[in-house]
Amino acid sequence: MKRQIHIGLTGGIGSGKSTVGGMLTQLGARVIDADAISRQTTANGGAAIEAIRTAFGDQFITPEGALDRSLMRTKAFKNPQIRRQLEAIVHPLVASEIQRLTLQAKEENNSCIVYDVPLLVESLLWRARVGLVLVIDCSPETQIERTRLRSGLSTEAIQAIIDAQCSRSLRLSAADMVICNDGLSLQALSHEVSQLAPRFGL
Repeated sequence: MKRQIHIGLTGGIGSGKSTVGGMLTQLGARVIDADAISRQTTANGGAAIEAIRTAFGDQFITPEGALDRSLMRTKAFKNPQIRRQLEAIVHPLVASEIQRLTLQAKEENNSCIVYDVPLLVESLLWRARVGLVLVIDCSPETQIERTRLRSGLSTEAIQAIIDAQCSRSLRLSAADMVICNDGLSLQALSHEVSQLAPRFGL
């Protein structure tokens, strides 16, 4: 069996973290995306839907049967207790699926498993589970502009998300490697990722 390298991939909203995850996938890494798993649990038919309905009411569920993400975002950022309630429902489901996918990756003998986790730095558990932490960094101005263009959220809503995440300085202090993704073209970003690939066994 190959020696497996476990990488923690993180970065603030709009940093380009998911884009880097896609590039690592193309290079042969097995990327496990916590955000994507979380969205699956709150989609129509997702494992978290009935618990969310019970905890918060029918108004938080769309006619299609998914979490009303816009309403939840508005309520959760105004009320930390609501955010904690939602996390208490969703996080155990995400953790269980990550564990299943990790076991699957080990059985498939993937040499590099990358955990794409937005809250990696905040979680001591995650830091203990990975050998290296790769942080994708950019300025808050870039975060806001990228997120506004892709999501249509207001600057105020994006800033609230940034404020709810750990600070840029804390994230950087936890990094073993940093890609500064300010002003990089996709080609330049891909080159940066390729330069790190040998450290990941890719």
